[in-house]
Amino acid sequence: MLPSDKLAKEVQEYFPYSSVRPFQDLFTNTIYEAVKDGNHVLLEGSNGLGKTVAALSACLPVAQEHGLQILYTAKTHRQHDRVIEELNAISKKKAVSGISIRGRNETCFHPFIVRHAPDARSAMEICEQLKKNDRCPYFRNMEENSERFAEVQSHIISRPYTAPEIQAICRNEGFCPYELTKQILGEVDVAALSYMYVFDPVIRGAFLKSLEKSLHEIILIVDEAHNLPSTAIEIASDRLSAFTVRRAEQEARNYEHEDIATFCRHLRTIIERMAMRVKDEEYVPPDFLIRMIRAKAGIDAPLSFFDHLHSTGNTIKRDLLTKGEYPRSYIHTMGEFLLKWLETLNDASFTHILSKYVTRAGVASVRLEVVALDPSKITQPVFSSVYCSINMSGTLEPLESYVEITRLPEQTIQKALPSPFPKEHILPLICRGVTTAMKHRTRSMYKKLVKRIAEAVRCTREGNIGVFTASYEVSRGLLDAGVEEVIEKRFFVEHQGMSSRENDLLIKRFKSHVGKGGAVLLGVEGGRASEGADYPGKQMETVVVVGVPYAQPTPRINAQIQYYETKFPGHGREYGYILPALRRASQAAGRPVRSLEDKGAIIFLDYRFATNYCLRFIPRWIRRGIKTLPDEDGSIARELMLFFGFPKS
Repeated sequence: MLPSDKLAKEVQEYFPYSSVRPFQDLFTNTIYEAVKDGNHVLLEGSNGLGKTVAALSACLPVAQEHGLQILYTAKTHRQHDRVIEELNAISKKKAVSGISIRGRNETCFHPFIVRHAPDARSAMEICEQLKKNDRCPYFRNMEENSERFAEVQSHIISRPYTAPEIQAICRNEGFCPYELTKQILGEVDVAALSYMYVFDPVIRGAFLKSLEKSLHEIILIVDEAHNLPSTAIEIASDRLSAFTVRRAEQEARNYEHEDIATFCRHLRTIIERMAMRVKDEEYVPPDFLIRMIRAKAGIDAPLSFFDHLHSTGNTIKRDLLTKGEYPRSYIHTMGEFLLKWLETLNDASFTHILSKYVTRAGVASVRLEVVALDPSKITQPVFSSVYCSINMSGTLEPLESYVEITRLPEQTIQKALPSPFPKEHILPLICRGVTTAMKHRTRSMYKKLVKRIAEAVRCTREGNIGVFTASYEVSRGLLDAGVEEVIEKRFFVEHQGMSSRENDLLIKRFKSHVGKGGAVLLGVEGGRASEGADYPGKQMETVVVVGVPYAQPTPRINAQIQYYETKFPGHGREYGYILPALRRASQAAGRPVRSLEDKGAIIFLDYRFATNYCLRFIPRWIRRGIKTLPDEDGSIARELMLFFGFPKS
C-alpha cells in the first residue's frame, strides 16, 4: 500500500482512505487529468484495484468546480449500492450527496402497481393514471404534508442514501419513494443507476426532464463497461411472438376491430408457415414479410395500417387505465414491432430473424425479431453529448475494439493498468486434453471433465468452488455425466430461466457454506452468478471455467460478424465472435479474487485457452502467471496442494 499523497492534490480532498492500493494512484490520477480537460477515458483495471472510489474521487472535484452532475451507471443493484457505500466513506471527509436509483415498478408501494406492472413502462402508465384520478395515497400524502415532505427531501440530500434506505424512510412517512427520488434527482452530486436511464432514448428523455439537466452537464461513469455493447444491442432490438399475435387477435375481437382481428389471423398463419421450414433460427429477408402481408393479408399500404394498429393500441391502453385495469395492449405491441420492421427494411445495421424458442412454461413457440447489429447507434449519441465519460472494466482489451464498437471519440485516453494482486496469490491453470468444442461433446469427454472438476473440488479444502460452463447445454452434460454424485460437498445449480430473486437466493445459500465444509456452484459463463456477484475471501477460492463460451453460429451471429467485417475490415470475427466469448470467460475467471488479501485458483478446462488465438484476449493479470498442465490425472491436485498448502496431519 502507498500513502494517498500519491494522488493529485484536488483528488486528495475527496479520497477517503489514508493509503492507496498498488496502481490505484495511477488509475485515479489518469481519470482526474482526463476529466479536468473534458476528455473521455477508457481504463482496464483488474478486480481489487478499487475502481469505484477512484473514479468518484477523481470526478467529484471537477464536478463541483464546474457545476456538473455525476451519473454512475452499472448493471446491477448491488453495484449501484456499492457506489453509495463509497460515497458514504467520502462524505466523512468532504460533504457529498448521492442516491442509488431503482425503477418505478421496483420501488412503488401501491398494490395495483405491485401486482400488475412487470416493467417500467407499464408502471409509468398506471402511475400517471392513478395520480390523475387521485387514487394514490402516497402521492396525495406528499401534497397534503408538503412541509414534512420538504424536510424529508432536505434530509436525504444531506448525505448519500441507497434506494432501499430511501424506500424505508418513505414507507415510514407514507410518501412515494419514486416521486421523492425524481424530485431530488437534480440536487445530488452523484446518482447511481442502470445503463437504461442514460442509453435508452425513450427512458433518457423522461429522465433528463426530471434531472433538469442536459447531457452536456453530465460526467458519465460506465462501470463494467464490457457489458455496454450487448446492452445497447438489446435496447435497439425488438421481437414479436406468435403468442402476442394470438392475444392481439382476441383483443381486436373484444373491442370489435374486425379488420385488425382478420389481419392478426393472416399474420399468424404467415409466421407459422414460415416456421415450418425453420429448425432453430433463420434469416428472413425483411421485404419478404412485407410482400407476404400485402399478398396474404390484403394490406396495400403497410405503413398506414401499422400506424393504425399502433394508435388503436394506444386508445385501448387509455381505456384500460380509465377502468383501473392493467394497460396492456397486444395490438399496440404488434403495431410498434411492425413499424420497426418497416423502418429497418433497408438498414444494414439490422438483421431480421425468425426463431423458435421454449417459453418459461416449457411450451414451444416462435417469434419474429428485429436484431440490432450496431451498438454505436445507441452509445455514440450519448458519448458525443456528455461533458466526458469514464469507461472502466477488468476485461476490455484490446481497448481499441471498445472505442471502435461504441464510437467513443478518437481522442479518448486509453490505458490498461497492471494488476495490484501479488503474483503468488493467483494460480491460473489451463488443462490439456479436455474441451467443450461441439464435435468433442461426447459421453467420454463429459466424464473426463467431471473427473477434473472433482479433483479441483477435492483439493480446495476450506473454501467454496465455482464451476462456470460455456452454456446450459454443457452444464446438463456434466450433470448427466454424474458431476453432482462424485462431489462430496453441497451442490447448487443455476438453472436456465431463473428469476433475479431466485438467483440471489441461490447465491446466498451457496455463500452460507463458507466454514461449513464448503459448497460447489454450477453456473454459466455470462450468467448472473458469474458476472453479477462477488465472492470475497473463501466464498469462492477456486473457479473452474469449463469451455470457451463461443456463441452458436446462428444467422444473427453470422450477421453480426459480417456487419463488423464491413465496418472494421479484418476484425469482424474478432469483434463479433471471439471477444464476447473470451470476456465472458474472463469475467467468470475473476470471481475468486476480489481483494488484495484473497488467494484464488483459476482452472480453465479447455485446451483452446492455451492457444495464442484465445490467450491474447485473457486479461494480463491472469495471463502473466498462467501454466498449462499435461493431460494426466493428478496434475490439478499437485498444483492446488502446493498453492493452498498441504492438509494438516
